[in-house]
Amino acid sequence: MARKVFVSVIVRYNEAGRARPLKIFWEDGRAFEVDRVLDVRPAPALKAGGRGMRYTCRIANRDMYLFEDENRWFVEAR
Repeated sequence: MARKVFVSVIVRYNEAGRARPLKIFWEDGRAFEVDRVLDVRPAPALKAGGRGMRYTCRIANRDMYLFEDENRWFVEAR
């Protein structure tokens, strides 16, 4: 089973209060720009457990899921 890896995220909120992640900081200090947000929906983290808003993001030509759960951000890792 995968585990939750909590990450730091720079987020921009629009006037309607919707969040858009701009940059993700991994636990080892590496930073990645979010090239594009492809989808946002409430969804479970099937591999690591938990639930929240799931952001499907394109980062460096790869699609990945970024989750927000009660103002904490995480990704699923092996």
